[in-house]
Amino acid sequence: MITFKKGNLRIPKWNRKVFLVAAGTTAYKKYFPEYKLEELVMMAFKQMLEDNNLKMDPLEVKGLINYAAYGEFADHFQDQLLCESKVHDYLGLDPLYNMGIKTGGATGGTTILNAAMAVASGYADVALAAGWERMDEVDTRTGNFYISTAACKDFETRLARIYSAYYAPMANRFAWAFDVSEVTRAKIAVKNRLYACSSPYAQQPGKHTVEEVLASPMSAYPLRFLECCAMSVGSACALLCDEKTAYKLTDHPVEVFICGGSHTLRVADRRHMEIPLLPNEKPGMYKNYLKEGSRYPGFESFLAARFAAYLAYRMAGIYDPLEELDLVELHDAFTISDLQTYGDIGLRPYGQEQDYIESGDAYYGG
Repeated sequence: MITFKKGNLRIPKWNRKVFLVAAGTTAYKKYFPEYKLEELVMMAFKQMLEDNNLKMDPLEVKGLINYAAYGEFADHFQDQLLCESKVHDYLGLDPLYNMGIKTGGATGGTTILNAAMAVASGYADVALAAGWERMDEVDTRTGNFYISTAACKDFETRLARIYSAYYAPMANRFAWAFDVSEVTRAKIAVKNRLYACSSPYAQQPGKHTVEEVLASPMSAYPLRFLECCAMSVGSACALLCDEKTAYKLTDHPVEVFICGGSHTLRVADRRHMEIPLLPNEKPGMYKNYLKEGSRYPGFESFLAARFAAYLAYRMAGIYDPLEELDLVELHDAFTISDLQTYGDIGLRPYGQEQDYIESGDAYYGG
């Protein structure tokens, strides 16, 4: 059994406050042949500088940047290592220090975390966080294989050469462990694609029914096409600042609390451990929640998400996320990951995740 020492569970502290003051994005599409990668990032960068009602001229704001973090899932797609250096030069930020970030599905969040740490530590006063995907330069089958190599190539990739086949056993195991039907997952697909209709930048908005989701083609059993994420092209940027600079740029900066976790061990080999309890959870509440032969985190949970929530809630002073948070936005590569995360971040106790969607709490106004 894995155990933690006191130092492992230390709650991060900023040396100074960090604020988000502006952001920009492109549209997201299956193909974007009319623009090069660096042109897409420039579009998001310009929107960030020009369209946020900042109190300085865009070029003056650019002149404040002294650090940049760039995130990309994989540079296999473009056959170009160090894409971040190419982008950094195109944005006119060379020779300022920059760092490339690659942490799989968590890359976007990790890029923000890296920029925030630069500001919090005092290394930078103004940090750019920018990210992109450029998945249209290979066919979908090849792209799926590239993504699957984020799993362990010694044991896992050879068994699942598309990434939906990596999440499929999680969906099967979760359904067995907690008696979750495919209808619950279909409702998540309906919800997420409906909310995408409110964004002019979304790649796959749609007003679907549960029946349409369940009738869509199978990708990897039990996950169907409308339950799966898309191959995508697009870019987004955010600007993070110290408090003094933030209020020079806007009257309404957003204070940032952000933490990270990791869990890279092969899913089949995850060792049993006690559940790191969130502030609103009590010792003993999970004593009998797993079926015989199961173990935590197993196939059912994302330990990285649970550990990040364990730190972030305490860092931000959040006791009960369901009562204290007004909006929750989740990484939903597949409907099952949406469902699993409900428990990982404490929106429902482990084993009761499906109630978050069935009760209506997962919807606006819920």
